Amino acid sequence: MKIHREGTNILILLFIVLAALNAPVWLFMPPYTIPGVFSAISIVVYLFVFNFFRCPKRKYRGPRKNMVVSSVDGRVVAIERVFEPEYLKSEAIMLSVFMSPLNVHANWYPVDGTVEYVRHHRGRFLSAYLPKSSTENERSTIGIVTNGGARLTARQIAGAMARRIVTYARKGHEANIDGHLGFIKFGSRVDLYLPLDSEILVEMKQNVKGGITPVARLKS
Repeated sequence: MKIHREGTNILILLFIVLAALNAPVWLFMPPYTIPGVFSAISIVVYLFVFNFFRCPKRKYRGPRKNMVVSSVDGRVVAIERVFEPEYLKSEAIMLSVFMSPLNVHANWYPVDGTVEYVRHHRGRFLSAYLPKSSTENERSTIGIVTNGGARLTARQIAGAMARRIVTYARKGHEANIDGHLGFIKFGSRVDLYLPLDSEILVEMKQNVKGGITPVARLKS
């Protein structure tokens, strides 16, 4: 287990701020009770933020050919047929995974292939559970062509708490299931748009792990 690079500066700054707040409390307040409670709250806050930025080392062990693997940890909240107008410009199966505040927030590539398209969109910060968050919220769209020639879209979506989307993918980059696509600070949701003939391997409300759980199989 390690800390993701996106969290290093935040955790250092938070530690300094909490230490600065705790020092006068211990110096000038009645001993033990109030300072002890204040310090306990500070520790809980720090551990809560620390939890957001943990980054476990993972390597996908299953078959890779035609396989789509979850980009994030979380719960499947949508599997439906929609029109994807930005990269695929066609109907597709949308498979959405919602990240709770307790999930790992790193994002992995869902397939092996090549990045063909990357674009960031400014938007709102609605709850990521709402269907319209896919098109109205702050988001980044990544188009990938697999080594087998299939095209799919991955979309990072901000939510009510998530205010910062980081996308490492760039046009021409190699996509690798074991590699990080990006990071959504304080979590939210990632939508995958898959070809209509894809075999979906997960169910609604199923918990999945980024870089580990196969979610679909593409046709050859």
